[in-house]
Amino acid sequence: MNVDLPALSGTDIVADLRSLCCSYPGKVVFTTSFGLEDQVVTHLIYSNQLPVALVTLDTGRLFEETYKVFSRTREKYEIEIETVHPDAFELSALLKAKGPFSFYQSVENRKECCNIRKVKPLRNFLSSYGVWITGLRSEQSDARSSLSLIEYDENYGILKYNPLINWTIEQVRDFISLNHVPYNVLHDRGFPSIGCEPCTRAISPGEDIRSGRWWWEQGSKKECGLHKS
Repeated sequence: MNVDLPALSGTDIVADLRSLCCSYPGKVVFTTSFGLEDQVVTHLIYSNQLPVALVTLDTGRLFEETYKVFSRTREKYEIEIETVHPDAFELSALLKAKGPFSFYQSVENRKECCNIRKVKPLRNFLSSYGVWITGLRSEQSDARSSLSLIEYDENYGILKYNPLINWTIEQVRDFISLNHVPYNVLHDRGFPSIGCEPCTRAISPGEDIRSGRWWWEQGSKKECGLHKS
C-alpha cells in the first residue's frame, strides 16, 4: 500500500474525475469487469452523471453471475455499457490449433489466451482515449503494491487514474452496502477476484486474494497482462 497517500474520499474522487473530464473532453474511459471495486467506481461516475465512457471486455468465458450484474448495473444507472470482444479470427485459430483448454498446459499458453481474449481487444479500444479509469487497489497483490494514483501506462500509451488505490476491501464493501450498489454474488461465495469461469475458483479463509486466479500455476504473478506492474 502507498502509505504516503491517504485513501481518497468519494467526494475527492468525483472532483478528480470532473477535472479529468474537463481536461480531456470525450477522451475519458472507465473499464469494468463488474468486480466490487469497479462497482464502486461505476456508482461514483454515473450517479454523478459524469461524461465518462464505459466499456467491459466479454471474453466469451465469463460467469453467468457476471452477466447478471452487468444487466443490473445497466438498469440501475440507466447507462449504456460498450462491450469489446476478442478478434474472431485469432480466437478461432487458437481453438483450432490448441483446443479450448490450452491455458491449463503452461503459463505461456495461458498468457496467449489472455492476450487474445483481453489484452489485444482492450489495447485497440483504448487507442482512441486519453485517460483510463480503473478500480485497481494496492493491496490486491504484490504486483499492484507500487501503483500510483495517476500514472502513465506505457503498455497502452495512456494516462491511468486509479482512484481506489489506497482503499481497503472493508471500505469497498461498506461503500457497496451503504449505497445499495449491485454486485456479483460470487463475492459472497468465496470469490474475491472474478475473471473467466475456467480460470477462477473460490478461495479458503487465509488464502491470498489472488490465489483463486489461475490456481494451477506455481510462481506466476497471477496477472493477465491488462495491467503491467
